[in-house]
Amino acid sequence: MRVQLGPGFGWLWSAYAVSTYGTWIAFGAFPLIAVQVLHSPAFAVSLLEAAGLTVSAIVAVPLGPWVEHRAKRPVMIASDLARFLALASVPIAYFLGALTYGQLLVVSVISGTSGIVFTAASGAYLKHLVRSEHLLVANGRFEGTSWVATAAGPPLGGALVGLLGPVVTVAADALSFLLSALGVLRIRGSDVAAPRDIATGLRVTDLLGGWRFILHDRGLRRLFLNSILVSGLIMATLPLLAVLLLGEYRFPAWQYGLAFGIPALGGFVGARLSPRLVARHGRHRVMIVSGWLRSIFPLGLAFTQPGIAGLLTVIAVEGLLITSMGVFNPINATERLQRTPADHTARVLTAWSVSSKLTQATLMVIWGILATLTSPLAAITISGVLLLATPLLLPRRTHMPETVAASTEDVRAA
Repeated sequence: MRVQLGPGFGWLWSAYAVSTYGTWIAFGAFPLIAVQVLHSPAFAVSLLEAAGLTVSAIVAVPLGPWVEHRAKRPVMIASDLARFLALASVPIAYFLGALTYGQLLVVSVISGTSGIVFTAASGAYLKHLVRSEHLLVANGRFEGTSWVATAAGPPLGGALVGLLGPVVTVAADALSFLLSALGVLRIRGSDVAAPRDIATGLRVTDLLGGWRFILHDRGLRRLFLNSILVSGLIMATLPLLAVLLLGEYRFPAWQYGLAFGIPALGGFVGARLSPRLVARHGRHRVMIVSGWLRSIFPLGLAFTQPGIAGLLTVIAVEGLLITSMGVFNPINATERLQRTPADHTARVLTAWSVSSKLTQATLMVIWGILATLTSPLAAITISGVLLLATPLLLPRRTHMPETVAASTEDVRAA
């Protein structure tokens, strides 16, 4: 038997799935358009990625308190429609011969900001929609969907690019957000919005409310620092790994895709195992073990070498890393939601996303400089060494008693 989370969750899950697949089908489309269509130099391509992360994160800061005091379903629908309109403008401008680099920058910022808003609203709504003891199962289903999309989306997108060009994948991504908005629109039942003090309105101090709450809760603070540092250090090495494999080691594109497509399936396996492992061994123990494993395995990339042996090394290391992340991430998301009261959820999730994106952008720049001064492999190795210390930041205990966190229904769902 499976845990029945209700038709509302089914529509929310479907909306998440279709937009996630659309995003991964269009993965890498903007840099490809910048290079092949607009003939942009390397610096401009790098700026496109960094600016999208940084500017969208800054713009999203005042939106956390705003989302908190509004019904979440309309906010999610508006976020999806904003991404649909922004992305749809790219193929339209392309076919009219009016596409510019500046438009790609603007679309990147709008998409990034809307994504942060949607994540904050959907997280708060999920806490309202699903019973607390079933949040781990719900987050596991989201996590599994994400990793399957990660494995299947880029190859499908690559085939579409080869047949019809990179702009077509952007159109598919735009359509996915329209379908996501329609899915959220089908959800029935009550909504959630934190009460607002009309007399005082939005104060400047409210902008930092998410960070203040995170730093006040010791367990949440440790989880926050661990999460943004691990994601930042891992993301900082992805461009360097591309340079190493495609540039120095001359891997063909299909092998590079294989090196990341196959391991992504491990994330699906890990997400499906997460509730069962929690039921058997307890949430805190599974969180600590999987948290350590996802910080140990990246160091294996230091042994990457040319040829088939190097390809197998990357597949094995990434597979173990992503499987550990598949186990850890649903626990992380559940712990974060259960530690946060309903009237602070949107602000906390916004602060979390903003901090993560800014950290990733900063570390990408630092590691790019580090790789220039040393080598891509040396910079990847340094990241792996630093990751070894991040599990020390994990919480000393979980929010809920293990008997509540791992119900019989969770085991059946696994």
